Amino acid sequence: MLDGTDNFATRYLVNDACVLLNKPNVYGSVFRFEGQVSVFATNDGPCYRCLYPEPPPPHLVPNCAEGGVLGVLPGIIGTFQATEAIKVIAGIGTTLAGRLLLFDALRMTFRVLKVAKRCDAHAAITRLIDYEEFCSPVHETTDITPAELSERIARGDALVLVDVREPHEWNAGHLASAQHIPLGQLQRRIDEIPRDAEIVMICRSGGRSAHAQQFLQASGYSKVKNLVGGMSRWSREIDPSVRVV
Repeated sequence: MLDGTDNFATRYLVNDACVLLNKPNVYGSVFRFEGQVSVFATNDGPCYRCLYPEPPPPHLVPNCAEGGVLGVLPGIIGTFQATEAIKVIAGIGTTLAGRLLLFDALRMTFRVLKVAKRCDAHAAITRLIDYEEFCSPVHETTDITPAELSERIARGDALVLVDVREPHEWNAGHLASAQHIPLGQLQRRIDEIPRDAEIVMICRSGGRSAHAQQFLQASGYSKVKNLVGGMSRWSREIDPSVRVV
């Protein structure tokens, strides 16, 4: 399987599915001017969890506006992945199983690091799990699940819902009671959010809203929650009629 995904939840899903199905996982990732390539989940090689046992906290994961990617980089990394996939299928050459290729486009350099198989260091993969929840762990005082939010809305609790997605995402589907402040506008529009209210930040999958939550907390807001799994999870678990892009 070729992993061309762009979020941690899907990467862990792809890895675990490959481990369970005994299928090689041709991994690639890009960030700004750098890329990584490897082959995981081979019979005698490491899996993705051997390299990254746990996902980073959502507030430490930059969004596309903050990070960005050099336009040609996905094509370069994708070509490397295709090369590895051909080698796996044809049974030729030496793949990157057990190794991680690091490419720096600014310096035009390559490095190869060894990746040890440490599957016994993390829990055995026996089934698929809720990967959005796994990558956005619930904290009692700072996060709220879609089910909890739905119950509180139905109860009529006084909540201020702030959706920080981009306009095209908002236009595709949103909660009727939410106000729309794109993440890039949050700093200059912060006065539109009452400081004494209980606030719930919302985005597509919980990453951008975690950034917004952290910003508000640093700005003196004391009652700010993040919707775990964002509108994707809301659409899946609460209201499938809400379109998410």
